[in-house]
Amino acid sequence: MTEKPSYEEAREELVEVVRRLEAGGTTLEESLALWERGEALATICQDWLDGARERLEQVTQAGSTTSEPGS
Repeated sequence: MTEKPSYEEAREELVEVVRRLEAGGTTLEESLALWERGEALATICQDWLDGARERLEQVTQAGSTTSEPGS
């Protein structure tokens, strides 16, 4: 994969991976591949959430420093 999927795309695929693992019926090799893909997708989702949290903190900090009374 050359392009990082959006949060929504990664989450949707992660849900599908979990569903397939829970359903069973896959070989050990397939299960391991699904698990690895799930781990990668979970990391992508966490990276998106961390980035969003960081941006939100920057915006709220910038807003609080510019709107202080007496400034």
